[in-house]
Amino acid sequence: MPRRCHWARGEPEIAYHDREWGVPLHADRRLFELLILEGAQAGLSWSTVLRRRSGYRRAFAGFDPRRVARFTPAAVERILRDPGIIRHRRKIESAVGNARAFLAVQREHGSFAAYLWSSVGGSPIQNHRLAPHQVPAETALSRELSRDLRRRGFTFVGPTICYAFMQAAGLANDHLISCFRHAEVRRLGRKPGRGREAKRRSSLRLGRRPT
Repeated sequence: MPRRCHWARGEPEIAYHDREWGVPLHADRRLFELLILEGAQAGLSWSTVLRRRSGYRRAFAGFDPRRVARFTPAAVERILRDPGIIRHRRKIESAVGNARAFLAVQREHGSFAAYLWSSVGGSPIQNHRLAPHQVPAETALSRELSRDLRRRGFTFVGPTICYAFMQAAGLANDHLISCFRHAEVRRLGRKPGRGREAKRRSSLRLGRRPT
């Protein structure tokens, strides 16, 4: 049996850990999905959110930010009656507001991915954690990202949520080095051509439009 990170103890965490967590993401819709799901997790366990993922995809139009941005108060009320998601008004309203802020970032930077990956110079941070207690809940970088997202109108994007988002989207490889996925995810961050792209993005900073 492969060795995994301590938090992957059962389904659906194991499947998510083995296939998705830490894989570098550059597709905006996938990033929007993770951003909404990480916000939904606030105060809850990740397994609670994962078990409702299909419900979220149905309720939030396949995580298409353009469609979510057009949700009306009536749509919010309908979603609040959906047993397939976590029925929390502020989180649902946050998802709609975040979709609008997400589109604004796309307009400014060309894509949300370009904006997000600029925070790490275009390539993943490769950590080498030996034990669970070495994995931080937040970092200076996640605090900076949180401040900038809030400035742009995003909500449910505190430093802890932002670091979980960064880990999930592959900006930081926080698989323990004893985990079989650590080396695999590290290799995924070194895809051919990524070096040139990383160099192009290394001059970007949060809050600035790429040239």
